[in-house]
Amino acid sequence: MPPGQGLPEAREGRPRLGLSLGLFVDSLNTFSVPGHNSIIEILYPGPDMQLLLKSVGSLDACFYAEIRTRIPDTISGDYNFQHAGNTPVSFTVKSAVLKEAIDDLEWPGSSIQILLQPDPPSVTFRGEGHGDLQIEFFYYANIDLLIAFQCDRRISYRYKYKFLHATTSNITTSVLKENRGSKVSIGRGGMLKIQHLVSVARSGMQHAYSDAGGLHQPSRIAYIEFFVKPEEDESPINDS
Repeated sequence: MPPGQGLPEAREGRPRLGLSLGLFVDSLNTFSVPGHNSIIEILYPGPDMQLLLKSVGSLDACFYAEIRTRIPDTISGDYNFQHAGNTPVSFTVKSAVLKEAIDDLEWPGSSIQILLQPDPPSVTFRGEGHGDLQIEFFYYANIDLLIAFQCDRRISYRYKYKFLHATTSNITTSVLKENRGSKVSIGRGGMLKIQHLVSVARSGMQHAYSDAGGLHQPSRIAYIEFFVKPEEDESPINDS
């Protein structure tokens, strides 16, 4: 590929669809068979703009599902998440702790600054409006809360609170109860990516199942991603 040219989907936009998360998870659960590694094929769009799911891992049975979607749109290339620099900038924190911190940051009534620095390795959330509030997590002092930390330079961006709050306001109670962790990454141009780990089990099973031999098997792990763009008038710190 010639230098300076991106992938076609990055230049022209890629398909985007909207659907019910609960319906999508329930549909995936119908393909899950205890004790077996289920393989499914996902196609989009279908003849009537559906999301098509089909099991392809068994010769004895075949499951097929169609999910109605919204009219597709395109996502411009600047929404593609890319790491800035050679070392990804990210941290992982307990999901309940992240939600509590973002909920508390509503009080200042302002946009929220997220600051990461390698020395000392720490994450700072700061709101400065009609009131000031700062929440800090120091990696070595809070390893039970701040599970992982990766940053080789000081970097800071501001984000609108309503968009930041949306990344945690509707996560399910099961995510908070399991508290597996949420990974926060800052990419090129300040693009923020938040990933919540979730358990996906068959309907009627909360967190685990038993296989034919009676062995206790864990539920499958998936993740939900949110992307937030920084405020346009923000001047980044050492983002290269």
